[in-house]
Amino acid sequence: MAPPSAAHPPTAPLQEIFDDAGVEGFLHACDIDTDHQIAFRADAPVIVASLRKIPIALAYARQAAAGQLDRAARHTITSANREGGGIGTDSCRHDVTMSTRDLAFFMLSLSDNAATDKLMEILGVDRVRALVAELGCPGLPVGRYRDLWDPVWEELGIDPDGDLDAQLDRVSEERLRGLTMLDPTRSASSTPREITSLLTAIWRDRAGPAEACAEVRDLMSRQLSQHRLVAGFDDSVKVAAKNGSLWGVLNEAGVVEYPDGGRYAVAVFLRTPALGGRNPAADAAIGRAARTAVDHLRRIRPGTTHSEETTCP
Repeated sequence: MAPPSAAHPPTAPLQEIFDDAGVEGFLHACDIDTDHQIAFRADAPVIVASLRKIPIALAYARQAAAGQLDRAARHTITSANREGGGIGTDSCRHDVTMSTRDLAFFMLSLSDNAATDKLMEILGVDRVRALVAELGCPGLPVGRYRDLWDPVWEELGIDPDGDLDAQLDRVSEERLRGLTMLDPTRSASSTPREITSLLTAIWRDRAGPAEACAEVRDLMSRQLSQHRLVAGFDDSVKVAAKNGSLWGVLNEAGVVEYPDGGRYAVAVFLRTPALGGRNPAADAAIGRAARTAVDHLRRIRPGTTHSEETTCP
């Protein structure tokens, strides 16, 4: 008899979800406690966008747990950290002072880029880069946002000190689609499987001291965005996640925890035809795909102790 995970793989339902939304989808999901997995193009390189903030938060929490930095120390976000037009302190007109912990909180709850850059300044780029390599995600982009975006402005011939919105309005869609930053084969990237492996390590307390992993889990549970992964599950299910967006890229990864103790790491990445603007169909597809994968993992969970994987095209 075929193993239950192979008997009814969710290939067709997942493909239908992505087709209905008009997107190209990539997914990996795993049962944190049994190692059962669902893979849908799970080893293809993908643009992670703001999911890069998860290992930055872990680097912060590990240093804090080791007594190498003070969670309560005060730091000031200045114009040197702000790009403008973003979320949180990135859009503030004046300097903002907050604690080290609150920089991490703003980074994950609001995806605040200025807070991220300030935290990277405190942690040190080399230390964060070493951590992502240690965690098996060596391709994740590491660095200040300004350092990551400067090559983009150069490629587009844009003056980063000028009016970015006005200059971007004059850039053709074709040129934007051709950016190195949006090509995971030419730029820093990861895979859905790498991201769920990172989340599994955090939820199993294997990514650092238990205190550090617990802090990252708490910070991820405070993300304010509720329209992608969270939307696929009812209120009885706890969701801790981080999303990301770029031109033509929508994604979210996180862990969903059921009242019965089941814990599932899920990463869903989408490539969209539209480069920007609202895309409710694509947002909803992330939640639907995650729920489909988790439902399948829950069906095969009872009485199994070995690793099984359903691999879809």
